[in-house]
Formats: sequence, C-alpha cells, structure tokens
Amino acid sequence: MRTVLVTGPGGAGRTTLAAATALAGARQGARALLLTTESSACETVLGTPLRAERPTPIAPGLHARRIDPGDRFRQEFLAFQERAGTALDLLGAAPLDEDELTELPGAEDFALLQALRAEHASDDWDLVVVDMPSAAETIRLLALPAQVRRYLRRLLPPERQAARALRPVLAQLAGVPMPAQKLYDAAGRWESELAAVQQAIDDPGTSVRLVTEAGPVAAANLRTIRAGLALHGRRTDGVVVNRLLPTGSADPFLAALSGSQQTALKALREEFPDVPVHEVPHLGRHPQGVAELDELIGGPDGGIGVPAPAAADRRDPWTVEDRLATDGILVWRVPLPGAERRGLGLVRRGDEVVVTVGRFRRIRTLPSALRRCSVSGAGLRDGVLEIRFTPDPDLWPKSD
Repeated sequence: MRTVLVTGPGGAGRTTLAAATALAGARQGARALLLTTESSACETVLGTPLRAERPTPIAPGLHARRIDPGDRFRQEFLAFQERAGTALDLLGAAPLDEDELTELPGAEDFALLQALRAEHASDDWDLVVVDMPSAAETIRLLALPAQVRRYLRRLLPPERQAARALRPVLAQLAGVPMPAQKLYDAAGRWESELAAVQQAIDDPGTSVRLVTEAGPVAAANLRTIRAGLALHGRRTDGVVVNRLLPTGSADPFLAALSGSQQTALKALREEFPDVPVHEVPHLGRHPQGVAELDELIGGPDGGIGVPAPAAADRRDPWTVEDRLATDGILVWRVPLPGAERRGLGLVRRGDEVVVTVGRFRRIRTLPSALRRCSVSGAGLRDGVLEIRFTPDPDLWPKSD
C-alpha cells in the first residue's frame, strides 16, 4: 500500500494536485482514495459533493472522502463523557448534549490522523492520498504522535502501573490520593491509538509530496521544509511544480513570466537532485472535474505518477559510527538534507538530545552506547549533521 501526503506552501494548489495524484494512481490501475479536510475546495476541484461517513465514487478506481472534524470531536467527547459519568455525577456536573458541542482548536488535526490510521489499517485501497495542511503545519502534525507519546510516558510511566494493587496502601501512607486506575486505562488507550498512527506515518510506503509554484523564493522555502521533514524522518518522494506557463511566447509580458518560472524551476532541480521534480502546466483556469484533472497529469498515461513503495527498511536513519579505534569517538549521523548551519541548534538533556532545524525541533533519546559519553562537538557536512561523542568515565556506572 502507498500513502502519499501532499503538502506545500499556502496557495500553491496542493488540494488540486492531491486530487490529481489520486487520479493518476487510479489511471495506473490502483484502488485510490483521496482524504481531505478542505471540503469545499476539493468538491470544486472534483466536481462532486463528498460524504464524510463513507467514500464517494469519483472515477473508475478513484474514491474521495471528506474528513469531518466536528463529527469526530463530538463522538470522542461523548464517549469520554460516558466513561467519566460517575465522576461527573459526584461533581454535580451537567452532561453536554451532542447538538451543543462545537469542535475545539486542534480537533481537525486529530481527525485527520485518525482517518489516516483507519484507512491504513484497511485492505480497501492500494493508494491513499491525503490533502494535508500547509507544509510547516504538516511537519508539526506528523511529529505529534511521537511527541504526545513521550509526554504520556513522562507523566504516566507505564512501569508504575504494576504497583496499582499497592495504591490504596500508598495513599494511606502518603496521605494523598494515588492516580486512579481509569487514568492509566485512558493513557493506555491513547498510547495504543497513537502507536497505530505512528505506524502508518513510519511505514516505508508512506511519503511526502511537496507542491510549489515556480517563484523566486520557491527553492529557499522548500529547502527549509525538506530539512524539517528529514529531521522527523519523513521521506520526500517528489516535488510538483504547479501552474507553469508555456515557453516561447511572443508576448513580452508572458515571456518574462515564463522565463522567471524556468529560472526558478532550474533552481528547484538543483536543490533536489535526488528527488523527481514534476512539471504541471497552467491551464489558464482553475481545474474543475476529472477531465481537467486529466489534463494536469497528462491523460491516462501521463505525468505526475505514483512511485512504487520503498523497500521495507525500518532501520533508524540516525546511525552511530564507531571511530573509537582511530579517533577515540563515536559519531551520531543525522541526515538533514536542506539544513543550514545558521539554523541548527543542539542541546543535550540527560539521556536525550534536542535538535533544532530552523523553526522545527525534535527530541531523541540517546542510543545506549552514547549515554556514557559527553558531546565533544558537532558539524554539518553534505546534508548530514555529525554529533561527536567521547567516552566519559564520570558517566560510567559506579561500583561499590
């Protein structure tokens, strides 16, 4: 199964290109599904109203579904209210009815992740294309499951659940109430759901596709986005350059615009030498309907295409290189294509390291081999951050 997450700067046409990517997969014989939260925009592009409860047929092999964050929020809130009914009764709380619930900020993100998890777990599709939010928001969204799982482990360590039989005794000795079992049960459910989402995101068949227009700052913008994606281990399978004007126009104005686009296109190809760069023509109008989407992908045999799934390699791309024999150090290699030295930050906190790339940040637990070492330096070389560690006897276990 392939999962393609389509994102890019705002206004670049990612919803249109997400629909075109899904249609290209269907034209290649895949059972394709398009997921979107941009209901009105996507319905205009597809020329068909979309349902939230089940996928809507669009073309042979292609279905689309609208993600309804409000409905998802109401279902989850009502389920929580039912589970916490006894506690709410003791507090004298009045339950909320379904028709008075309005989703809170952030509900759309969780609804999208839940839909991605559900479709990834099904056997209904060969290809799922997700119309994601803007690029910076997508990076934060894809990092969310790992971050929330880390918070849960810190606030409610799983190993403490083993002592639940002792909680009444501990409560009497300490004079304070111990955490209720329901809290740990809820954390267990969240952990299970988040782990399933994480599995879908980390799957070798999942990749990110960047949509951009050919403007003067396109390469610089995507360089930062690519570095942020790489920081969190996300794979970029292609760059789609949208709304390209034809070359060779006799009109000086159009010729100048086209020339500027070609200059930007060349810069993008130089910025992404190892990633396919797809060119999509400007139709002179906003595409509407399957026939016009076919024009974008070059018809049944054309253009955008969907690459085959990557080889099932689940190895951590952050690798440790042993240079103890030659240099007396261990090197943690972090692939960060597109990163620049001026935007890098590195902080060690106990057994964790915090890596910052521009506006994006990731916290990783040190491999066991590095926990008894001190950070002795770091450098960025050819798109790889190399963090140098030196064995430190002061950090070794002490014997009595």
